[in-house]
Amino acid sequence: MNKRSYSELIQIPSYIERYRYLRLGGKAGEITFGNERYLNQILYKSFEWKTFRRKMIIRDMGCDLGVEGRDIRGTIIIHHINPITVEDVINKSPAVFDPENVICVSIRTHNAIHYGDEELLMIDEIVERRPNDTILWRK
Repeated sequence: MNKRSYSELIQIPSYIERYRYLRLGGKAGEITFGNERYLNQILYKSFEWKTFRRKMIIRDMGCDLGVEGRDIRGTIIIHHINPITVEDVINKSPAVFDPENVICVSIRTHNAIHYGDEELLMIDEIVERRPNDTILWRK
């Protein structure tokens, strides 16, 4: 797997192309935590991670894959562009806290990246709701 970076990612113009740059096709679980999941939970609850996370959300303006206008409504996940391993966490590898190795994503985008399932994405534009638009007998 080639090493990817935030600097390369943000040069890609569209959301779907950024997703395709990052997708792992279900391989992440094989090379990352598996039964050692408790380690990443310890990491994600640390003060150092919470501080880093806030800075990355500000950098990406809380937008999915850093695409302006794709605001994340709900939980924002800080996704490691190049998956980290148990050894990275234990040895406090620079890759864990490297701004060039992370991007903000929604839960749907995160799942699509890890499982390689484009159908999980919400690609269509959001339709603006209007009063009475759910009443079937009105046109």
